[in-house]
Amino acid sequence: PEIREEVIGRCRVDQIFNANRIGNIFGCLVTEGKVVRNCKARVLRDESEIHIGHVVSLKRFKDDVREVTQNYECGIVLDFQDVQQGDIIEAFIEVEEAATL
Repeated sequence: PEIREEVIGRCRVDQIFNANRIGNIFGCLVTEGKVVRNCKARVLRDESEIHIGHVVSLKRFKDDVREVTQNYECGIVLDFQDVQQGDIIEAFIEVEEAATL
């Protein structure tokens, strides 16, 4: 089988909050699609990919949520800390396709 990436959402990092126990929480606005907890994530800075990892935690206000949709703000914790204000977090899933002959 072939595996392809399907982008499910994009968000812009507007603020960075330091939480001692878990590292940085990135305050984001979802600009396209949705972001889902535990999905894979790509960090983009000036159109360049700087990291691929996954969403560790996703919050709306103080509540843990499973997903956040377009035009809503959220707090995201990634398995990567070197994110800057203005970076784009692109959420994606890997889709397995049957190989064609």
